[in-house]
Amino acid sequence: MIQASIKRNDKGNIVSFEVTGHAESGPYGSDIVCAAVSALTIGTTNSLITLTGVTPIIEQNDEVEGGYLYVELVKELTEEQLKIAQVLLESLLISLNGIVEEYSKYIRLKIKS
Repeated sequence: MIQASIKRNDKGNIVSFEVTGHAESGPYGSDIVCAAVSALTIGTTNSLITLTGVTPIIEQNDEVEGGYLYVELVKELTEEQLKIAQVLLESLLISLNGIVEEYSKYIRLKIKS
């Protein structure tokens, strides 16, 4: 099962996300849940870097069963960079919630504050 978590700060801004595990919703190479979550999280990470111009803190480990990705915003963001980051991260949350609604047997999502 994929375990995903999103952390908000005391202002309600998303400051990090973490994803680990494997959905096992289909054979290797045909697992649509894993493919969707991977595409969303990697796409969001790449978009954060490209659109804010700042590289977040990234921890990645492909050797962990199912993989591991942790992404955290750096503290030194301008107001505009933070605004862009929040749009991207809220979009990730909306998309992950959609996957959870359809495939709750294969993915869990926690919101931490």
